[in-house]
Amino acid sequence: MSFKLAHLSDIHFGGENVGAVAAAGDYIRAGGFDLTVVSGDLTKYAEAPEFELAKAWLDRLPSPVFVTPGNHDAPYLAWAERIFDPFRRYERYIGPAAFQCWVGAGGAVRGINTARGAQPRLNWSKGQISKARARAAADWLAQQQGVRIVVVHHPLIEMIGGPMTARVWGGPRAASEFAAAKVDLVLSGHIHAPFTWAYPDGDGLTWAVGAGTLSVRERGVPPGFNVVEVEDGFFRVTALAWTGSHFEPYRTWALNRRPGASAS
Repeated sequence: MSFKLAHLSDIHFGGENVGAVAAAGDYIRAGGFDLTVVSGDLTKYAEAPEFELAKAWLDRLPSPVFVTPGNHDAPYLAWAERIFDPFRRYERYIGPAAFQCWVGAGGAVRGINTARGAQPRLNWSKGQISKARARAAADWLAQQQGVRIVVVHHPLIEMIGGPMTARVWGGPRAASEFAAAKVDLVLSGHIHAPFTWAYPDGDGLTWAVGAGTLSVRERGVPPGFNVVEVEDGFFRVTALAWTGSHFEPYRTWALNRRPGASAS
C-alpha cells in the first residue's frame, strides 16, 4: 500500500493568492491523497472572516485533513487576546491548537504548536517548542507503525540561505530528540520557500521538509505546495509551483529512507 500526502502551509486567508488556493483545492480533490497536511498560518491576521474562509476551504477537501497553527493564527491586532488567549479563535473554527495526532494505514502524524501569542523577546512571531512537548511526541511516535511524521509551523533548524529565520527556542534540541526517535519527516512552513535537508543527529535519515506559501506574500519563490510520496527506499518530495493557470513541478527531491522500510 502506497502513502501519499499533500503538504501546504502559509495560505494566509485574507491575503491568499485566490487563483492558486482554488486550484490547490481542485488538485487535492483529484489527486488521490491519503492525507492533507497544513502546517500553519491559515490566516493573515487571525480575524474571524479569515478563519471562516479557511474553514470553508478546508471543509471542501477530502478527509483526512490535518492542521496545526502558525504565528499568524494568533490575533495580530487584538493584543490582549494575543497575550492571554492567542488560539481561542483558531480552536473555535479549526480545532485543537496545542497538539494533534493522526494514525492511518500508512503511518502516524503528531502536530505540535510552535507558535506563541507573546514571548519575552521583541519578535513574538518566532517559534518555541518545549522539551516536554517534544519528548511526548517522540515517545508517541516511537510506538507507531509506518511512516512517522511531525508537523510544526517553524523549521526547528534554520534553513541555510533561506529568505527568513524561525529562531525556534528549543528547536535544535527537539530536532535531535526526533532524530533519536527515528522520526522520518518533520514538516514545516513559515519561510514561504520549499526545502529539504537531513537533521545532523542520529542516523541522518530524519528529514526536515518545508512547504512554500499560497499567499501573495512571496519571498522569491512562486506560490505552491508539496506532494510527498512514500516509496520503497525513499521519499519523493515534489514542490509544485503556481504558473498563474496551473501547478507544475518546481523542484523534486528523493530522500533516502531507513533500511528495511517499505512503502506499506
